[in-house]
This record gives sequence, C-alpha cells and structure tokens, in this order.
Amino acid sequence: MHTIKLKIHDKAYKHFIWLLSKFSKDEIEIISEDEAFLKIQAELQAELNEINEGTVKYYTIDELEERLESKIRRNEDSL
Repeated sequence: MHTIKLKIHDKAYKHFIWLLSKFSKDEIEIISEDEAFLKIQAELQAELNEINEGTVKYYTIDELEERLESKIRRNEDSL
C-alpha cells in the first residue's frame, strides 16, 4: 500500500472526495491530518531520530508498563 499527501484547491475538493468515494474502504483510506495526527507524527519522528542517532533510551518491562499506563491514562479521554 502507498501513502500520498496532496494539496487540493477548495474548488476541486468536493470533486476529489466524490472520486475517492467510488473506491471501497479496502482500496482507499482517507487519513485526516488534524492536530492529534500531526502531534503523534512528530512524536514518532522524534523517536525514530533517537534510534537513528543512537541516543534512544531502552526500558525494562516494568518501566515500559508504567510508561504505557501513563500514556493510556493521559489519552483515554480522547478515544
């Protein structure tokens, strides 16, 4: 599967969305770039940069579970 990013003029947007609606959900998925998406994208890019630069901090299973629980608590209202 491929992902593309497009800028579409307001006049063409309705027509473009209409065209995309002709495909099944298995063929095309529209991914909105809202603030939450962009925030998560930036966090993931930062983590990838740490891995590539060799500055990443690794965690034990217990530390990982605590971090995971913390993230879940912080984001469970947005689900």
